Amino acid sequence: MPRAVVFLVFGTLTIAILLVPWPPPASNGHEREILVRARQYAFAPGVIRVSRGERITLVLEAEDVTHGLYLDGYAVDMVAVPGRPARATFVADWPGKFRVRCSKICGSLHPFMLGELIVEPNT
Repeated sequence: MPRAVVFLVFGTLTIAILLVPWPPPASNGHEREILVRARQYAFAPGVIRVSRGERITLVLEAEDVTHGLYLDGYAVDMVAVPGRPARATFVADWPGKFRVRCSKICGSLHPFMLGELIVEPNT
């Protein structure tokens, strides 16, 4: 194998390894389970505050009709029907404010069913 090809392959692999975040972002050791109750047309609590790096498990309970919970900025999208809660776990690794939306049409005021996740930076 020509030496140039070996250097090209080795260089490409080295760059690829350096660009991949390793180890993947991990939690800071804190884990929390947060119950979110959904009813037409509100989430309770409406504002969820967590610290950056926390491993969060959201438990969505629908109190009246089928509701969804979509969290902007994170890969969280779940659906709960009355009597069957949904769960999703993620690491809150980006500080800031993120919109929580109902992802299932639940009535005439569905577009206004919003909440907020606030990820506070660690101090």
